[in-house]
Amino acid sequence: MNIFLPILPEISIFISAIFLLLLGLFIKNIKLIINLAVVTLILAIVFVIYQPIGTAFNNSLVNDEFSKVIKILILLGSLASIIMYHSSRKDLNIDLYEFPILILLATIGMLVMASANDLIAIFIGLELQSLTLYVLASLNRNHLASSEAGLKYFLLGALSSGLLLFGLSYIYGFTGNTNLNLISTTVAPGNIGLIIGIVFVTSGLAFKVSAVPFHMWTPDVYEGAPTPVTAFFAMAPKVAAIAVAVRFLIVGFSDVAFEWQQIIIFLSIASMVFAAFAAIAQTNIKRLMAYSSIGHVGYALIGLACGTEQGISSIVIYLSIYLVMNIGVFSFILSMKYKGEHYENISDLSGLYKNHPYYSVIITVFMFSLAGIPPLAGFFGKFYIFIAAIESNLMLLAIIGILASVVGAFYYLRIIKVIYFDEEKHSFDGFNHKSLHLLIHPSAFLIILFCLYPLPLINIANYAANAFY
Repeated sequence: MNIFLPILPEISIFISAIFLLLLGLFIKNIKLIINLAVVTLILAIVFVIYQPIGTAFNNSLVNDEFSKVIKILILLGSLASIIMYHSSRKDLNIDLYEFPILILLATIGMLVMASANDLIAIFIGLELQSLTLYVLASLNRNHLASSEAGLKYFLLGALSSGLLLFGLSYIYGFTGNTNLNLISTTVAPGNIGLIIGIVFVTSGLAFKVSAVPFHMWTPDVYEGAPTPVTAFFAMAPKVAAIAVAVRFLIVGFSDVAFEWQQIIIFLSIASMVFAAFAAIAQTNIKRLMAYSSIGHVGYALIGLACGTEQGISSIVIYLSIYLVMNIGVFSFILSMKYKGEHYENISDLSGLYKNHPYYSVIITVFMFSLAGIPPLAGFFGKFYIFIAAIESNLMLLAIIGILASVVGAFYYLRIIKVIYFDEEKHSFDGFNHKSLHLLIHPSAFLIILFCLYPLPLINIANYAANAFY
């Protein structure tokens, strides 16, 4: 039984998902299924916290400090998405018991990704996650935009999976191993075939995190998918994919860091710069958040480009803050509701301060944090990333990141301007939902608290980075 201890969270979620699937077939009580899914994820968090460090399946899955922290972030993102779904399922016409089950199945794939120390395990985790995400994107079958989002995501996702698998086969062919620890012992600089494999795998992972130039699916899918699904896409899958990239490159290919570092630097710069300018013209807040997520992935990739312990630590800090900010923002977007109708345009926030001054202040906190304005948590997330880049002699990358942040601040501040200075347009009644209060208020509190007491998160990030050094 000790063999299964490192994968106890995955096993518990799998058993629960199968049980809930059978339960949903016979008992049409969606609220009960949602509550049981929430309990499952909370139990999984407890299992992750208390499970021992170790490996499973001949070192294919590793439960170390890094994977434990990443798994908790993934589980929190999944938990928040289910709570958002519960608050909006009837209004959005997606009152389906399959949603929490699909979230649980996607979560299993992401937990496998966080622990994957083998090429086969990486692919299995990615595909389990991806197949469920395709279904989630098109969950609202009566809405044309949702069906279109699912189809676009599926077609481009299949292409990225092909690129990823082609790269994995190249790496196996040139090293003779699938385990990352064994691959690291056979890697030699100058091996062209191996570099080709790394390029293809990195391209496949770049699609999963929507890094430029593999971002083309993101705005359409974010806009077309139901808002709880969009929130899920913006949080947990990105954390899992970045975690895979970190383990894949740091554990397997640290000896050829110079080769893959150039790829990561390009992806980072392209994502930051493109997102900063492309988001300016957006009028839909979900499309705006799509470009925002592209930009934030670019900042997170700076930490990976460093390839140092400080760089990995800064990634964990950044992803943690990014997750909390997105939970708050998407909970707020779901609250943009009046008489059962949800609004998604930035102009719909006109004059919000006149009717909802308290929630206007809260969204201001979220937007300032996303923009990286001190002293909020978003500023410190970027601060640690840029410090890691400077310490790794990537000064130019840090400068480009700072300039992109300045440009990107424009579209966040524009929302603030609309809220406080434009003419009053709507009086929303969606702020009364208790389940959204469970997300909005703790998120705002944590964003403010970090500037006063950052030590716990810094210690957690250093604890995670110790797994590789």
